[in-house]
Amino acid sequence: MAPLVRVAILGAESSGKSTLAAALAERHGTVWVPEYLREFVETQGRVPVAADQFGIARMQVEREAAAAALARHFLFCDTTPLMTVVYSRHYFNGADAPLAALADAHQYDVTIVTAPDSPWIPDGLQRESESVRQLIHCRLLEELAVRRIAYLLVSGPLAQRLQQVDDWMSGRAAVLPR
Repeated sequence: MAPLVRVAILGAESSGKSTLAAALAERHGTVWVPEYLREFVETQGRVPVAADQFGIARMQVEREAAAAALARHFLFCDTTPLMTVVYSRHYFNGADAPLAALADAHQYDVTIVTAPDSPWIPDGLQRESESVRQLIHCRLLEELAVRRIAYLLVSGPLAQRLQQVDDWMSGRAAVLPR
């Protein structure tokens, strides 16, 4: 049996992560892991505070582990603990030690970043503004550079993004886990 390829899909708010994750999972006949933060905001009726960050990231990882049992070759993850670190630094002036450790320990085989090039759409409590979206995008790219994490930046409409991913992954086939 081939090892599972874990694909991190990162990006700022309203940049198409969920749409891309769902489409990639459908295309590859596998499952994807929705962003737990969305569920947290809906069920709690509020945005998270600093003390919630580690729990949100931990739940995301737990859901990835559960989905891995159902995945076929690829597991598409709509966000990761690293994205929680980026947001924690923005909103709370840093990430606590457990969150930082979780982000450091949880690695992915492929990282895809969604460009913030679609119209920004407010989404209740979870999204702030276009200017914050652009700032978070820049901070994410800086964090990936510091950590030396290679990534594919996808842009344009969904069909174009899917083609960019297909082209990039076919070029990386020799280096992906088998």
